[in-house]
Amino acid sequence: MKFKKLVSIILVFLMVSLLIVGCGSNSNANKSSSNGTKTTTTTENTVKPGEATPRSETLYISGLQWGPPTTFNPLSPSQTSLPLSATSIARELTFETLFMYNQLDGKMYPLLGKSYAFSSDSTVCTVTLNPDAKWNDGEKVTADDVVYTFELGKKYPVSWSSNWNYLDSVTAKDDTTVEFKLKSDNKNPLMVEEALESVYILPKHVWIKIEEKDNNDFSKISSEVNANPVASGPYKVFYYDNAKVVLIRDDNYWGKAPSMWGKLPAPKYIVHNIFKDNAAGDTALRQNQVDVSQQFTPNIQTFGSNIKTYLSKPPYYMPGVIPWLVINVTKPGLDNANVRRAIAMAIDYDKIAKNAMSGYSGKMSPSLMLPLDSEQKLVDQSQLAPLQWKSHDIDGANALLDSIGAKKGPDGIRVLNGQKLSFKVECPTGWSDWNAALEIVASSCKEIGINVQTYFPQQSVWNNDMQTGNFDMGMYSYQGIGISSPWARAYQGMSSNGYAPIGQTAYFNYGRYKNSEVDTLLNQIPNITDETQLKDAWTKLNEIYLKEVPMIGLMYRPADFYTVNTSVWSGFPVEGDGTNIPPNICMDGYGIAALYKIHSSK
Repeated sequence: MKFKKLVSIILVFLMVSLLIVGCGSNSNANKSSSNGTKTTTTTENTVKPGEATPRSETLYISGLQWGPPTTFNPLSPSQTSLPLSATSIARELTFETLFMYNQLDGKMYPLLGKSYAFSSDSTVCTVTLNPDAKWNDGEKVTADDVVYTFELGKKYPVSWSSNWNYLDSVTAKDDTTVEFKLKSDNKNPLMVEEALESVYILPKHVWIKIEEKDNNDFSKISSEVNANPVASGPYKVFYYDNAKVVLIRDDNYWGKAPSMWGKLPAPKYIVHNIFKDNAAGDTALRQNQVDVSQQFTPNIQTFGSNIKTYLSKPPYYMPGVIPWLVINVTKPGLDNANVRRAIAMAIDYDKIAKNAMSGYSGKMSPSLMLPLDSEQKLVDQSQLAPLQWKSHDIDGANALLDSIGAKKGPDGIRVLNGQKLSFKVECPTGWSDWNAALEIVASSCKEIGINVQTYFPQQSVWNNDMQTGNFDMGMYSYQGIGISSPWARAYQGMSSNGYAPIGQTAYFNYGRYKNSEVDTLLNQIPNITDETQLKDAWTKLNEIYLKEVPMIGLMYRPADFYTVNTSVWSGFPVEGDGTNIPPNICMDGYGIAALYKIHSSK
């Protein structure tokens, strides 16, 4: 990714699918065997690295690691290792963020940060750290560590560099107080809040030595493996090889203090066996060899009473992202909002949910919002309802096309203003649920006289097509859940700041949609504090979306396919249990609270 000003605006968003891992070094030596296995020596080990861990003390997970780890470096462009994932909802196992996001209530919960508050004019955000927070080498986590971490994003092209589009400065006021000053010409409190829950805080005393050793050469710094991270989280990297990754609980973890969790997490070990494919992971789940699964598993309801999902009934999983049919609004025919709306009306969303998603998507309600209370409360549904389309409304779509003079030719394909309504729709080959969804889109469009041909190229070709505008319609997911959503989602899909002429590279708003009223609302929303005004703004933005239809949501896909096996561990979060712990696979955001709730099934 090139780090131009425009590009950096979207880098935070593009991290939705990015895995990033943390690193460091301490006095414990890393050992490499001749077969490439890695271990870290610690004094609290009850088994030797590489040996089987006690089943009753081990939480087995799947669906996160599909190859052997190559680095534990958060500055590396190659993010392949389990413990960490610095996305809009960060993984909190080894490194930690200042706060944790909870998708259930849309709120932030304390971690390294004890509290935060914006000034009355939202120009300054003041964060107070938990004074009990420590690194696993015994050093205290201080405000200098926070400042140093964010300054790394200014110094090097890392995943959190784009935060400086919204920040003017980050300053340590004392050991436990950090002041984030927002840019006056691009003030966005939402994006600053996202930084608080997505940026891993790194130990300055470790990383400054790495910088010195590598002469501030980023290519060298980012190539460091750092297999034994100095971090603040509850788990350390214990062992890894081509077959598995093993984490061990840090029994000196600062979070057992009353000011945080008040105890240690239940599993002593977290193990991820590296399966060759989903089928192997599913077999292990059936055989009670996996406790927490994060992979697509068809017909999960048939796996037995000990296999549970967050929701006990369809769609079984919490919605977390909307895969969109992005429409290139510069293409003749597709530049007509009524044609786009007719396509939206014709699509059989119920069939997509059933066939492409194995029933794991709830009923679609067209808007920019996910069907979560935290997002739905932002809009006046009564005002949106008259503009929303229903699934597979063939009669309505045909009537709309007839009304604008789009007549069918001898071949049954409609023609509008001399332009045959014939298009190509694409997504990467092998993305089975997306491929199936687009086949349904094509067949639905055929029923209204619009010819749509599916095209499934390699991912690199699809990505280039989307960025350069070399497509008619393409499937893509903008940001899902997170403290900055749904704003980030709307911004990525509709802001003219992402517009690029056809042939030039865009990094968001691939459909090349432009609307000055949308831009005004997107600029205003992050700074509105009055709830009534905020609801009015969000409702207006959604009304424009429903009238203009620059993209079409095809399904509600889970952010995590949270599936648990209760044979060995019990007490996993489920809907209605009163815990308010989200189904973020027991490790992402506030979902890590599950590790302090689960207990032995015996």
